[in-house]
Amino acid sequence: MRKILFGVIITLIVLFTFKYCGDKEESTITLKENAALIQEQINNVGKLVVTEGHFSEVFTYKNSKAIFADLLEAKKQAIVIVNADVTVGYDLSKINYKIDEVSKTLEILKIPEEEIKISPDFEYYDIQEDFLNQFEANDYNEIKNTVKASLMKKIEASELKSNAQNRLISELSKFLILTNSLGWTLKYNAKPITSSKDLQIIDFKL
Repeated sequence: MRKILFGVIITLIVLFTFKYCGDKEESTITLKENAALIQEQINNVGKLVVTEGHFSEVFTYKNSKAIFADLLEAKKQAIVIVNADVTVGYDLSKINYKIDEVSKTLEILKIPEEEIKISPDFEYYDIQEDFLNQFEANDYNEIKNTVKASLMKKIEASELKSNAQNRLISELSKFLILTNSLGWTLKYNAKPITSSKDLQIIDFKL
């Protein structure tokens, strides 16, 4: 009777051991699969999120130069019409993140800075110049720099940057949905992100 009872106990121990090992292996596989799924999602989102805009400007460029001991003044001027295509975007392939399978955490460490690209087209009208003060390369460079500075102010005052950030938040929301569905935690700079509202108040410049 003792032998039978001993055999039953041994059998139960063996079965329990196999079951425990099997459950642990299945859990590990699930974690690996979840981590791979999160990695795949990051790769899919890793693209350039862009918001586009168009601006038009009309400038009057004037320049004068004193000559002959300030006895005469040589002038030049031109009307410059600028049409510029502008894009504000985030290259999410540069996102810095960490996947922790043990704590089931996807932590976003840093979001790439916004990229602003300005593609201006210049048209020059009513160009007037004196013989002693003609248009040179420096004048055109000065015009381009002035136009760029003016356009940057317009971009800052427009909704382009906020629209681009809204698109960024929309892409990051995909991480939140995925991690929640898998029972993982999404963090940004060590702070848990539990809702889309948390994403909206993030300071992405940190």
